[in-house]
Amino acid sequence: MVTHVPAEAPGDERGMLLSFVEAQRGAVRRSLLGLTEEQAASRPSASELSLSGLLKHVAETELNWLRMAQQRPNENARTQETWADSFRLVGDETVEQMLEFWDGVAAETEKFIRSVPDLGDTFPLPEAPWFPKDGQVSMRWVLAHLVEEIARHAGHADIIRESLDGRTALALVAEAGGYSNQS
Repeated sequence: MVTHVPAEAPGDERGMLLSFVEAQRGAVRRSLLGLTEEQAASRPSASELSLSGLLKHVAETELNWLRMAQQRPNENARTQETWADSFRLVGDETVEQMLEFWDGVAAETEKFIRSVPDLGDTFPLPEAPWFPKDGQVSMRWVLAHLVEEIARHAGHADIIRESLDGRTALALVAEAGGYSNQS
């Protein structure tokens, strides 16, 4: 990671975990700086991944984990038939719309996590082949998982962006910080 995540206030585990989630969100967001919709949707490698598709996927994934933690239905739930659409913009979807959507999810995640009594509180995992039978995870686990999930895709985004135009994560951090003469 090329950014510094500020230390939390002493004992503020929630704040620390939320800061690491936000740092990874920032890496994905920065990968899209200055790109057209066409560039963001392009696939410059053997992979089927695009920057706009990664953006949509991490936003929808965060919403899915938030809804599971809240024990509420996911209004954007995917089916086996629509799974691939979580990795690409479809119809009239735009990068700007996906960024706004993710901003809303991020704000809701923070509000929810700050409202739970204890990060050790658990919720059941749905029945699925990739989850243990009768599995449960804690709010702490969800935050650590979001760091892992978003960071994994932020790394993909770094490679895709550099393949598109040679811009590295470090150059994008500098640009976002107002140091556009850095490369």
